[in-house]
Amino acid sequence: MARRLRPVGPDFLERAPVRLVFGRDIAASPDKVFQALAEDVADMPRWFSAVASARAGHGGRHVRLHGGIRFEETVLVTEKPEVYTYRVDATNTPGARARVEECRPAPAGSGTRLCTTFALDGTAAFRLGCRPAAPGVDIAFGRAVAALDRYLA
Repeated sequence: MARRLRPVGPDFLERAPVRLVFGRDIAASPDKVFQALAEDVADMPRWFSAVASARAGHGGRHVRLHGGIRFEETVLVTEKPEVYTYRVDATNTPGARARVEECRPAPAGSGTRLCTTFALDGTAAFRLGCRPAAPGVDIAFGRAVAALDRYLA
C-alpha cells in the first residue's frame, strides 16, 4: 500500500540528503520536450518503457511502473518550457520519506539539453542504496530520453 511522504517544497532540491543529477541531449525543441513531460501525461508509457500507466489528476500525476511501484505526485513549479518540478506525495517505494524531481529542458545547439534532478530522503537503508543505484538510474534515464527523442521525431 502507498504511504504518504513528507510534504517538501522546491527548496528540497538543494537540501535533500541525496541528490542525483542526470543530463542528456535530445533533438526536439524545449517546448516539445516540456509538453511531453508535463502536459501529455497519458502518453508517457509510449516513450518511457518503465511506466505502465500515467494519468493527470488534481494538480499532479498518478504514475504506475511495471513491477508495481506507484507514485502520486503534485506539481510544484511549471514554467514552460524552462522547468517542471513535482513532489511525490505517496508511493509504495520501500523506505522513501521525501522526493522531489525537477526537469529542465534548455536549448542546446539545434535541440535540447534535458537535465533532471532527483532529490531524495528516506530511511538509512534507502539513502545508502541510492548511491550504488545511480549508474542504473542514469542508464534508465538515458534510455527514456532516447525513446522520447524517437517519439517526438
